Amino acid sequence: MAANRNLKQVRIENSSPAAPLGMVGGSGGGGNLKGLRGLETESEAAAAMALVPSKEGGDEEQEVGFTIDIKSFLKPGEKSYTQRCRLFVGNLPTDITEEDFKRLFERYGEPSEVFINRDRGFGFIRLESRTLAEIAKAELDGTILKSRPLRIRFATHGAALTVKNLSPVVSNELLEQAFSQFGPVERAVVVVDDRGRATGKGFVEFAAKPPARKALERCSDGAFLLTTTPRPVVVEPMEQFDDEDGLPEKLMQKTQQYHKEREQPPRFAQPGTFEFEYASRWKALDEMEKQQREQVDRNIREAKEKLEAEMEAARHEHQLMLMRQDLMRRQEELRRLEELRNQELQKRKQIQLRHEEEHRRREEEMLRQREQEELRRQQEGGFKPNFMDNVNLNKCKHEHSSADHLGFPLETPNKWPQGIVCFPGNSSALEFFLSV
Repeated sequence: MAANRNLKQVRIENSSPAAPLGMVGGSGGGGNLKGLRGLETESEAAAAMALVPSKEGGDEEQEVGFTIDIKSFLKPGEKSYTQRCRLFVGNLPTDITEEDFKRLFERYGEPSEVFINRDRGFGFIRLESRTLAEIAKAELDGTILKSRPLRIRFATHGAALTVKNLSPVVSNELLEQAFSQFGPVERAVVVVDDRGRATGKGFVEFAAKPPARKALERCSDGAFLLTTTPRPVVVEPMEQFDDEDGLPEKLMQKTQQYHKEREQPPRFAQPGTFEFEYASRWKALDEMEKQQREQVDRNIREAKEKLEAEMEAARHEHQLMLMRQDLMRRQEELRRLEELRNQELQKRKQIQLRHEEEHRRREEEMLRQREQEELRRQQEGGFKPNFMDNVNLNKCKHEHSSADHLGFPLETPNKWPQGIVCFPGNSSALEFFLSV
């Protein structure tokens, strides 16, 4: 592999904390690698190393001795020691020790998980980053260890789930936030097409299997909504595929069926032959499957569009119903407040009437007490005219002095003619009486 040869020109080491991140120059042209800082893929590293001259004196080409800090392989925001960094190592010698196994990967950083099954000859190891795991896989796959070629591939992620029926407004961050309630999430990705448009699918990778099982059960039993629209997500166990290494020839099992099928080389079937007839029938069957799948997809798409239209109409109707209920509630509240106000006014009016009645009763009681007191005084000591009585009597005598001219002597009141009375303080009444 060209990429492997280029990567092997670099020495990967754990630099000290004082050393800067990125490339640290070694012997021979170290300053030329300042631009290689932060390379994240094998192709980028390989292309960059191809530009570096490797000369160490003499005519013979030597390997470039440069150190790459392993922390440079962590992308911004990438979590370390996830299950995506876990490697399966097969065809191990049965007598390998854990120390030998760790020493095999020591140049790729400190692992967080090491497991060996000596009886079956395989093991697992988890490195710090995905890039380091990819480099270790590229460099060590197929290497000979005690006369046995190692088989290295990425381990199956047993805590990954596929999420379908996602809304177009769901992002990676929202997907991770939504599923974090079930447990720690290592990675959440919304799958997009070649134009960056959401496909309605995604996947979530948990740090362990229990949270993944919990999320699968809860979402299967209930309706898990990520947005305002009542559109529940569909969660399924993620199908594991190896689309990187595939099935190389060296891993094929040479069975009788293998040898029988390999008797003929790749070719095009000739028209009119037995092969062409059945090949055509196979193609017709595939075409029918394609058409039926397309028809099913169209039916499902139309059903989804119809459901969305019905859901939108129902949402408006639901909002109207909520508005009506709110209006009725407010009207009922206003009616209740009006009743309370009327009751309060009625209560105040009754209190005012009671106060007025009490005031009138008190005045009548006071008047009655005065009359009783006056009557009591008259009964106890006889009549004793007060100052006002004397004033009124004198005024009456003075106003009726003209009665002399009518032949009525005024020496004493007892000598006045019968029927003549004194009207104290009221001369008009006297004049009316005299005129009669």
